[in-house]
Amino acid sequence: MGRQLVLGLGGTVDYELRWDSAVLERLAGEHEVGVGDLITTGPIVDERSLLVAVLAFAAEGIGAERFVASSEVVERFAAHFVYDVTLGGTGVRAGLVLDGLGIPSVQHLVSIDDNVRRLLPDRITILSSADGDTLDPHLIVQYPAGARVRLTDGEVVSSGANRLIFANDPPNRTMAIAAGLSEALAEASAFLISGFNTMQDHDLLVRRLSELLTAMARLAAGALVYYEDAGFYTRAFAETVRARLLPHIHVYGMNEDELQEYLGRAVDLLDPAQVAAALGEIHRLIPVPALVVHTRYWALAVGPDASRHRAALESAVRVAATRYRLGDGFTAADADATAAMKRHDGGVSLVRAIEETTPDAVGVAAFALDVASPTTIGLGDTFVGGFLAAHARNGEQQ
Repeated sequence: MGRQLVLGLGGTVDYELRWDSAVLERLAGEHEVGVGDLITTGPIVDERSLLVAVLAFAAEGIGAERFVASSEVVERFAAHFVYDVTLGGTGVRAGLVLDGLGIPSVQHLVSIDDNVRRLLPDRITILSSADGDTLDPHLIVQYPAGARVRLTDGEVVSSGANRLIFANDPPNRTMAIAAGLSEALAEASAFLISGFNTMQDHDLLVRRLSELLTAMARLAAGALVYYEDAGFYTRAFAETVRARLLPHIHVYGMNEDELQEYLGRAVDLLDPAQVAAALGEIHRLIPVPALVVHTRYWALAVGPDASRHRAALESAVRVAATRYRLGDGFTAADADATAAMKRHDGGVSLVRAIEETTPDAVGVAAFALDVASPTTIGLGDTFVGGFLAAHARNGEQQ
């Protein structure tokens, strides 16, 4: 079996906004946005509705990914702020993490432009299905805990830090599979699948899944297949993906927002009874060898193969915490330094309780970090990169 890591399926160019309450207050005044206007489920068709969504999610303290009517809406909104141009997508961010740890990878892309060429490091090999350059930026809004924005009739106060993603990305909606993917997978020790959440044509989704499975037939018997969930623009499409891919997935990951969206209820992440019930319910829905849920307090794996991934969970939590405290560009030495830091007491207790009461469960507590300007963007993607780093280093196989 080959030893390369193949990561996919689509990458993005991100506009990472620098949170500015004064700008948001100005826009709220211009668009006459009040507390009663805030809604998280409305269509995002213009600057006002995008502003409403940002404020509504911040008020609830949750993260989300939402579809926008056009990339022009994203461009107009971003123009009010200072922002950084970065690369996103689960596979790309995981690849950047691996590169920082000295581990090369192959990145499957569906779009490319000069930003991608400039920002992807040499250790990442590009495999692209794009037939020309395009740019459809994803708007990334990272809000801090305690952020305050005054509206016409009150104010929004965020209860915790989180991130929001807004985009209209035709190449990722189309998700063309590169002709060379099957050859790359023939040399792979692990394959990361993500990105189908942005597709909106069901027939095309089914066709892409069939093409993907054909390519995956070249995987060696011992290769690890990791699927990372995401916020599906059309929730029913998640069922289509699971129906076709679950028999081929060894590790299925999701974050706390996705867990609660599947369950249709809030879960107290520090209550052992609630967490145990949630893990049992979600694993019945997604019966994979190892189901991984990663949250701000802990990461847990359940299933018959969960115990094989304890070291990978530890690596994933440590690397994600390093990004939280340092942002982009951290090194293996930075991640090693994180390992000596304090764990979250509630997370430690929760993991202990779950491991004692839930068969086949293993977990790792998150770190208790006091950071003035934490990075909440890409933590799940970074988690995946840390998980795959352990696989690459330790030769873990399914």
